[in-house]
Amino acid sequence: FYFSLCVSPQRGSDELIMSSFCPLFADTTSNGSDSKKLRVEDRVGDAPPSRVLHIRKLPNDVSETEIIALGLPFGKVTNILTLKGKNQAFLELSTEEAAMTMVNYYSAVTPHIRSMPVYIQYSNHKELKTDNSNQVTNYLTFLKIVSISRDRSNSSDGSGTPSSPVLRIIIDNMFYPVTLDVLQQIFSKFGTVMKIITFTKNNQFQALLQYSDPTSAQQAKVALDGQNIYNACCTLRIDYSKLVNLNVKYNNDKSRDYTRPELPAGDGQPPALDPSVVAALGKDSTSLLGALSPLSAAAAAAAAAGRVALSGHSGASGVLLVSNLNEEMVTPHSLFTLFGVYGDVQRVKILFNKKDSALIQMADMNQAQLAMSHLNGQKMYSKIIRVTMSKHQTVQLPRDGLDDQGLTKDFTNSPLHRFKKPGSKNFQNIFPPSATLHLSNIPQDITEEDLRVLFSNSGGTVKAFKFFQDHKMALIQMTTIEEAIQCLIDLHNYNMGNNHHLKVSFSKSTI
Repeated sequence: FYFSLCVSPQRGSDELIMSSFCPLFADTTSNGSDSKKLRVEDRVGDAPPSRVLHIRKLPNDVSETEIIALGLPFGKVTNILTLKGKNQAFLELSTEEAAMTMVNYYSAVTPHIRSMPVYIQYSNHKELKTDNSNQVTNYLTFLKIVSISRDRSNSSDGSGTPSSPVLRIIIDNMFYPVTLDVLQQIFSKFGTVMKIITFTKNNQFQALLQYSDPTSAQQAKVALDGQNIYNACCTLRIDYSKLVNLNVKYNNDKSRDYTRPELPAGDGQPPALDPSVVAALGKDSTSLLGALSPLSAAAAAAAAAGRVALSGHSGASGVLLVSNLNEEMVTPHSLFTLFGVYGDVQRVKILFNKKDSALIQMADMNQAQLAMSHLNGQKMYSKIIRVTMSKHQTVQLPRDGLDDQGLTKDFTNSPLHRFKKPGSKNFQNIFPPSATLHLSNIPQDITEEDLRVLFSNSGGTVKAFKFFQDHKMALIQMTTIEEAIQCLIDLHNYNMGNNHHLKVSFSKSTI
């Protein structure tokens, strides 16, 4: 039951009840026999790793709940002993590994209680022999009862309470990608972000974000709930989670444990982007979004990282002029497929008198800029294409009855648009062209050899291949980016049989 607790840093009537309920936490200095068993350890850093930690420089009136909150993100707390007269405490975790993670994390990020820095080191004691294990269990049970009663009285929608350090975040009107790194940038302004897990539920992008303390979560919720990340879209809806600790297994673009940088990326997942890189990118790129939103620095970090390009023209239709095309090979459909990786292509017109050039109308200006930033200078059908913004506002369709030799195509109602559905997972997987392609919707009876032959027949050489565990997805690496672009154009939406249409996109991973 421990991991469903809500531990509150606030003192008051609850604490008075706790003190009478559990004598261990009433005033340990008066419990002389216990406190005298533990020698106060003033030397810093001398002790070897232990699951018992020595915490110093605590505020005079610190509560046990505040001390427990320091250890909660790292694992189960099994015992505590406070030496209030000396502003110190001993905290026992369930495992030495959890204690080591906690010490390593707080050696880089100084923990604070009530805005005062506190110091944590290993204790010389391997366990707390205070004979209070039953009382600790009772105390934790009591906290659970308090948590449940608060949930029932304070929440009618199943959300958690203000005593949780974990926030549940929902992104409404998500027309542009919101990444884990963007969330970290935004929410770290209000406290130490420990862990983030992102996921899609009910066709909505959601996240669970854990702070080091409940107070930071409260401040972030008050400041950010209802804010837009980007101009007029990507609205933050924030509630408290019933969870008080997140269990993160992998560090990648979907989840991150900042206290454990050694975690693996997970099968087929791209490695995590170093937050220091994001921060640096953000500092250099804030001018992109200065007028859009108070959260511009975070959005700029995403733009600089190649995830999204934004401008002040959001909402307007964006038309691109693409030149230096291979006029013998290019078709409206091939341009629709390639540019459709970065937005929903509405119309394509290959110019009648200049067939090495085309106009491509995207759903809006942001998508147009995103496509331009990723595709300008890439090779398509052996020619380096040039992509610029067009002076045209729309792409005109031919007049009724006029045959333009199939050079103009209207894709407005195409079922192949990747970004038609707000909150789609596709928003989280926008990457620059690369030699490695991500394949999905693979039928169960299709083998690696089948896919190698299929992609080799598009004129390239398969350098490497890797199935994901469920065999519904895979990574395939071609020799060059140009070959990968050709394969994406030829094989995205390819019918693999039994109405299974292969989905192909660029990956940021390599095999």
